[in-house]
Amino acid sequence: MSGDPFYITTPIYYVNGTPHIGHAYTTIAADTATRYHRMLGRPARFVTGTDEHGQKVLEAAEARGLSPKAHVDDLVPSWKAMMEGIDISYDRFIRTTDSDHEAVVTRVLQRLFDEGLIYQDVYEGWYVVTDEAFITDKDREAQIKSGKKTEADFKKVEETNYFFKMSQFQQPLIEHIEANPTFLQPASRRNEVLGFLRNDLGDLCISRPKARMRWGIELPFDTDYVCYVWFDALLNYLTAAGYTAEKGDRSHDAWWPAVHLIGKDILTTHSVYWTTMLLALDVPLPKQIYAHGWWLSNEDEKISKSKGNTIDVDRLCESFGVDPTRFFFLCEIRFGADGTFSYDGFLTTYNTTLANDLGNLIHRGLSMTSKWLGPTVPARNAPDSGLLTLATDAAKRAHEAFETLQFKDAIDAVFEVVGAANKHIEDQKPWDKNKAGETEALAAVMRDVLEVCAFAGLWLLPVMPTKAAEVLRAVGLSPDEAETKLRALVQGESQLDVLTEGQPLAPGDPIFPRHVEMPPLIAELLAPEEEDEGDIELPDLDWIEFPDFAKIQLRVGHVLEAGLHPDADKLLVLKVDIGERRPRTICAGIKAVFQPEQLVGRKVVVVANLKPRKMRGIVSEGMILAAGDKQVVDLVSVEAHPGETVR
Repeated sequence: MSGDPFYITTPIYYVNGTPHIGHAYTTIAADTATRYHRMLGRPARFVTGTDEHGQKVLEAAEARGLSPKAHVDDLVPSWKAMMEGIDISYDRFIRTTDSDHEAVVTRVLQRLFDEGLIYQDVYEGWYVVTDEAFITDKDREAQIKSGKKTEADFKKVEETNYFFKMSQFQQPLIEHIEANPTFLQPASRRNEVLGFLRNDLGDLCISRPKARMRWGIELPFDTDYVCYVWFDALLNYLTAAGYTAEKGDRSHDAWWPAVHLIGKDILTTHSVYWTTMLLALDVPLPKQIYAHGWWLSNEDEKISKSKGNTIDVDRLCESFGVDPTRFFFLCEIRFGADGTFSYDGFLTTYNTTLANDLGNLIHRGLSMTSKWLGPTVPARNAPDSGLLTLATDAAKRAHEAFETLQFKDAIDAVFEVVGAANKHIEDQKPWDKNKAGETEALAAVMRDVLEVCAFAGLWLLPVMPTKAAEVLRAVGLSPDEAETKLRALVQGESQLDVLTEGQPLAPGDPIFPRHVEMPPLIAELLAPEEEDEGDIELPDLDWIEFPDFAKIQLRVGHVLEAGLHPDADKLLVLKVDIGERRPRTICAGIKAVFQPEQLVGRKVVVVANLKPRKMRGIVSEGMILAAGDKQVVDLVSVEAHPGETVR
């Protein structure tokens, strides 16, 4: 399989800052998308880097007694180390101090000036030092009112500068956005930009006088000025694509247009400044600009260095592994939404999804097969039809999700199959087949389980490149075979027939070992400062530790059917969809409170890993949470999709 070239970028990160969870998140997403396209045989290019000019960089360098270039050279290794630490495979790490980039910026400035699209004028108004930007009276008032800024953040200036005729391209930009619904994503960001563009746009100041700020790329037509840092920085995307800025040259066409992944806080600069620059240069607009959300702390604050609530990604990687860290950030929220981070939530996701669901399936599949049938892939005539149907549907959804950058949806689709395979083991009881000497039936069950392990490994390779490769090697697939196999799955070949009879298996220790408690490095980080407050009075309860709670798997359920139990006065029998290939049958002692018709359509919370038991002749496959002590008052309800984890 091949296709059009895929070119993806992260923002170039501000070199003065410290890498944190937000930077890691964007970069992991771009890396995962690139790996997926490469696995499908598409030419792919992934660019990231650092933004190194501007007033704040100059001030930081002077405070250290260094030249600006020496200062940024000293800082760049920490950004590259962050990316290496989370297994990022970029094609270019671009710096705005790179000579080819400075040359492109210089040629663009001269070209736009020659074409009359840059002019000189006097600016009188407000300047925001922290943002290195000029703003209107209206914007100043809005930022002060919202609490984002104080009056001290603004400085009144009157200054001669150069301006880009951004307003000339306002209407063409509106028309492009309206004609291309997926150009700005998610849809809420598209609406936000269109709302912004309904007002007068104005022109963009693209210079700073050297008398005030000398650290930048010099204007070729007036050496008393340097280029505004954003105008300079945005052009990196073209530089990295091979753009020369010569009129009529199409050297960049091999990669352009790009997909830009950005944080929602820099939406305007990318969707308005950058796009109008491209229109002025007669360069096609990006394929897509995707503004993802923020990671928030438990207090619903944006996680940032300035707020002092940053998450230590290095500790996560060292404690849980690089791949589980990548996995968490992509599986926890839909790309584009805000997400709330907590270390406890991370531990729960790791134990529930990786250790219990996938890790347990792999370990059981390998150990039972090796013990009862030998350490090779067993034979079977055909995949289980139910598993195959589910896997075929999941593969289609996973492919569509990866193509549209919805990594959580892709992972959820894969884990539906993983969950079904775990249930397949419980339903088929291979231990009974082994005892009964039903070798052929036993082999068929274990082959299905191993095929699901291979299915999960292949589809998760872009997300967890090291651990997924371990999964594939354990079930007899070499990394060299992985790309060929994944392409076959995308093209619709049998989703559960990728292994070959007789291939050696490699059983061993669990690939995702369970953490019964918070790893020491993180526990140390979370430990409160010791204060002598005396003994803490606690209510007289049967206390449990967090690992005990983490064993309980709660899922959102959708009640599809409800009826009376034929042999019990207090029980109702429900059919509940919890995101599996078939609904669960659950008996609930709530007949005194609810009529069956009152329950159909309700969203409930189900204990999904409660061992099934017969209740007056009907096997109940879970328990529904309810409020009330001796008598039920109401059912616990959550408005979410069936199968979503409740924690």
